[in-house]
Amino acid sequence: MQAYEFINNLIPPLKPTDKAKMALSWMEEIRTNVLPVIENGNFLGFLTDEKIYTKNKPDSKIAKLDLISPSCFVYMDKHIYDVIKVSSEFDINMVAVVDRDKKYLGVVTMEDAIGAFADTLSIQSHGAVLVLSMYMTDYSLFEIARIIESENAKILSSFISNDPLDDSKIKLTLKLDKMELRHIKATLERFGFKIIDQYQEENNISEEQERIDNLFRFLNI
Repeated sequence: MQAYEFINNLIPPLKPTDKAKMALSWMEEIRTNVLPVIENGNFLGFLTDEKIYTKNKPDSKIAKLDLISPSCFVYMDKHIYDVIKVSSEFDINMVAVVDRDKKYLGVVTMEDAIGAFADTLSIQSHGAVLVLSMYMTDYSLFEIARIIESENAKILSSFISNDPLDDSKIKLTLKLDKMELRHIKATLERFGFKIIDQYQEENNISEEQERIDNLFRFLNI
């Protein structure tokens, strides 16, 4: 799950000597509004279509245009989680990948990163999702897993996020290998755990749509 594994080779880098109109042509062809710019193998930043339109000189060289986010990169051996984090910090839909000498290797798009993130959370696996609210001091995945396994179910993946309704608490999202939650919920509540949400599969939802919907729920979007 390292960043270099998810480099999208369909995203071409621009050079400072390229012209703005060529950048726009490439953006239109691959349906993006941003492209990386490199010089002598070094990542310089990203060029957006907005910067080109603001300049309004299609024959202008990219060296004459303002680039954004020169620090929007990760090292090749960083986890895909770091790619998503950096993308969020810079509010851009792709992140450059460099080696330890800071030589440009390519970019990871957020579409590819989210797909990888979804796979790590077992989103394609059939099962239901439970969301618990608790104090961090009460969190013990070992204990919660023991309780769930007592109901012949297993945790496929887990995800912790801050509880937006209470800063002192966390939300624990669990993907289980069972779709029936009634007995699992009752057992967790008997042990004092507060369940604030649940998501169960519906047979008429396509697998791909289910994967996307569950991912957004995991990320609390």
